[in-house]
Amino acid sequence: MPSAALEQLQHVFGYDSFRGEQAQIVEQVVAGGDALVLMPTGGGKSLCYQLPALLRDGTGIVVSPLIALMQDQVEALRQLGVRAAFLNSSLDAGAAAQVERQLLEGELDLLYVAPERLLTSRFLSLLERTRIALFAIDEAHCVSQWGHDFRPEYRQLTLLHERWPQVPRIALTATADAPTRREIVERLALEDARQFVSSFDRPNIRYTVVAKDDSRRQLLEFLDEHRGNSGIVYCLSRRKVDATAALLAERGLRALPYHAGLDAQTRAEHQRRFLREEGIVMVATIAFGMGIDKPDVRFVAHLDLPKSLEGYYQETGRAGRDGEPSEAWLAYGLGDAVLLRRMIEDGDAGDERKWLERGKLDALIGYCESTACRRQSLLAYFGEAHGGACGNCDNCLQPPQTWDASEAARKALSCVYRTGQRFGAAHVIDVLRGADTAKVRQFGHQSVSTYGIGGELDAKQWRGVFRQLVAAGLLDADIEGHGALRLTASATPLLRGGQTLQLRAEPPKRERARKPAEPGKRGVATPIELPAEAAARFAVLRQWRSGIAREQGVPPYVIFHDATLRGIALEHPRDLATMSSIPGVGASKLERYGHAVIAALQAA
Repeated sequence: MPSAALEQLQHVFGYDSFRGEQAQIVEQVVAGGDALVLMPTGGGKSLCYQLPALLRDGTGIVVSPLIALMQDQVEALRQLGVRAAFLNSSLDAGAAAQVERQLLEGELDLLYVAPERLLTSRFLSLLERTRIALFAIDEAHCVSQWGHDFRPEYRQLTLLHERWPQVPRIALTATADAPTRREIVERLALEDARQFVSSFDRPNIRYTVVAKDDSRRQLLEFLDEHRGNSGIVYCLSRRKVDATAALLAERGLRALPYHAGLDAQTRAEHQRRFLREEGIVMVATIAFGMGIDKPDVRFVAHLDLPKSLEGYYQETGRAGRDGEPSEAWLAYGLGDAVLLRRMIEDGDAGDERKWLERGKLDALIGYCESTACRRQSLLAYFGEAHGGACGNCDNCLQPPQTWDASEAARKALSCVYRTGQRFGAAHVIDVLRGADTAKVRQFGHQSVSTYGIGGELDAKQWRGVFRQLVAAGLLDADIEGHGALRLTASATPLLRGGQTLQLRAEPPKRERARKPAEPGKRGVATPIELPAEAAARFAVLRQWRSGIAREQGVPPYVIFHDATLRGIALEHPRDLATMSSIPGVGASKLERYGHAVIAALQAA
C-alpha cells in the first residue's frame, strides 16, 4: 500500500493499519480502477471510498439513498477535518446554492447526493463543470428489482460511466446474495470491476430464534437483559408497532414507534432521538433502518418473521457495528409463515417474482427450524462456507433436542385429513387433544376417529409439530382458506409408514424470577469489561461526550466512538502526544478535543 494512503489513514482517521481488504480496495480505486465491494455492516466500507477521494484530485461524488445516512456521514467527516457536504431535500435553496458553489470551486473533498437529485439535468450539468475524483454508489443492492430495498433510480446510474468513462466507480453493499451480486454487475455495467467479497460473518452477533409462546412476554424477558441499551424491535404491521411501543413504555423502557403511517416530522424526531440519545428502543417496521450509522445498537429483535434471509441479515446487521457483543433475537410462529405467504399470493407481482419470493420465504423458515449452527446456515445462504459450532448462537450454546416424531406426525396429518383439510392448527390441536369446544361440537369433530388421540402432547408441543410439518413441506397452509392446513404429496410416504421423521423438541417454558436490572447492568451480550478505575474514567468521558454532542447538535458517536473512549480510559493520557497514539484519534479530533479530554480526566 502506498505510504500516502497509510499516512492519510493515520493523520485523518487516527488508525495505524487497514482492516481486511481495505488496503487493496483503496489501491484499486486510487489507481483509477472500478470496484465492487461486499463487506458486512461495520466492516469499514465507507473508508474504501472516503480515503481514495482524499488521495485523488477533485471531489468524490457519493450516491446515497437516505437523508439521515448522508447527514451522519458528513458530520462525522467534518469532525475529522474533511471538507464534506450533502445535497438533499433537507436544505433550503440558499444552503443548496452554497454547496453547489463549493462544488464548482473545488472546495469539497466529498459530496453526498441522492440518486433522484443526481439524475436531474441541473446536477449533471454541475458535474460537467466539476473535477470528479470518483463515484461511490453506496447501498448498491438497491439496484436489484428482486431485492427488499429496490430503488428504480439506481438502474439509471450507468450513465455515470457513459458520461465519465475515465472516472473510477466503487459500488458497495453489505447485503447481496449471488443473484443480487450478478444483477449489480449487470445493471451498473461493472463487468470489468474488481470484486472484493469479504466474509459475511458477524462473529460479535449472537443469533437466537424462539418459537412464539406469548411473544409479548418473551420480548419483555429478552429486553429485561438489555435495559439501558439502544436497540431496535421490528414488527410487521404499523398497528403492532404502536401497541408494542406503548407496552414497552409502560414497562419503563424508553421506546419510540416508527412507521410510514406517522407524519414526517414525528418520524424525523424519533430517528433523531434514537441516533443522539442513549438507551432508546426503536419499535419499527422495516421502513426504519437502512443506512442507520449508529455504532452502539446492542440488539435487534424481530417480533414477527422478516420477509427473507437477506432482509433478516441486513436488519440484524444494524446491531453491533462497533464490533462489540450484540444480539439478534427472533420470535417465530406458524402464523407468521401463513401471513407472509398470503401477502406474497395476494400481491400484484408477476408469477416469476412470486416464485422467487416463495423460495426466499422457504429459505427463511428453514433457517428458523434448523437444528444446526445458525451462523453456518445463514452464511451458507450467501454462498459462504462455515465450519459450524460458532459458540455464539442458540443452537450451539444450547443444542436442541430432537425426537422421533413419526407417530405424532401421522396423527397430526390424519387429523388434518379427517377434519376436511379446512381448519388451521389451533382447531386441529383441539381435536387431537379431545377438547370440548363450541367449534368442535359445531362441526361434529368429537365423532371423528382422530378425536382425543393426541393427549400425550400438550398444546405447545403440538404447535411445534404443526409448525415443523409446514416447514418440512408435509403440510401446506391454504392461503385462500385463511390458513387452513392441507396435506401435500410429500406427506404420503410418512402416512403409509414408509418414512420416519425427527423433529426439534419444544424447549420447556423458562421460569424466570422478574427482578429489576441493576444500574448499568447489561445482559448476555456484555461489552468489553474495564478495570474499575478505567471504567470510572470511561463513564466520565461518556458524560463529557454527551455534553459536547448536545452543544453541537450531533450524535455522540461522531465525536468519538465508544471504542476510542475506552482506549482513552485505559491509556489515561496526560498529554496530547500520548493521546494521539490512541486508535480513532486523528489530527483534527486531537486539535479540537485533546485538551478538553485531558482536562475532563484530570477533574475526574
